[in-house]
Amino acid sequence: MADDESERSRLARLYSEKSDDALSELAKDAGNLTETAQQVLLLELSKRGMQIRAEGVEVGEESQLAPQPKISGPLEMVKRFRDLPEAFVAKSILDSAGIDCFLADENVVRIDWLYSNLIGGAKLMVRPEDLDEAIRLLIESENSAALEGGGEENSSQGRGAESE
Repeated sequence: MADDESERSRLARLYSEKSDDALSELAKDAGNLTETAQQVLLLELSKRGMQIRAEGVEVGEESQLAPQPKISGPLEMVKRFRDLPEAFVAKSILDSAGIDCFLADENVVRIDWLYSNLIGGAKLMVRPEDLDEAIRLLIESENSAALEGGGEENSSQGRGAESE
């Protein structure tokens, strides 16, 4: 199983380095590739948004292997931020959890931070289906930061009491 995963990662790296034309040529002869190579090729084609039918691959297999694009409603705002550093931390938390997100009005705030209050700050936006998970992750990170901060205060107060 580890060999299959290492082969997949090797092929993914190899295909990601190829140009669109080289991938198109490879897709024309996909019937001669191993099943793993076909799967990785189809994933790379779909990542790039290339609508090329791989020759020698069954239509059922192709539709099963290629990830379907997520289609959802209008984006939802998770949280507003007056300042960008806090917004970047929150965005990185969601990014690391695999949640697609972006900061709306980030550039306006970056160009002139005085406009931040005027426009309502930078807004962290996610897909509607990811909203609950995003809120949960941000609340969890705020709680853990509060616990860590509280622990440091208590320990420093304790040290001060001991030295007196």
